[in-house]
Amino acid sequence: MFHAALLSLAVLAAPAADKAKPAANTLDPVCKMKVDAKSTIAVVRGQEYRVCSKHCVGALQKDPDKYLEKDGSVKAEKK
Repeated sequence: MFHAALLSLAVLAAPAADKAKPAANTLDPVCKMKVDAKSTIAVVRGQEYRVCSKHCVGALQKDPDKYLEKDGSVKAEKK
């Protein structure tokens, strides 16, 4: 009984799974098309990114360094 109570407390005290930070990009990182709130979401390194298609999700997840800066910002949006 005592062990079950400790286990219950440990589960309750465990931190919740990290949620991805919401997308803020306006250009697809891969193809550079304009995206909006209705666009497909890709999650890379704990950050959401809006993309135009499943193809761009795959490309972004396969090689994020090609499309994202080290700080997670979208290279396509840099001037």
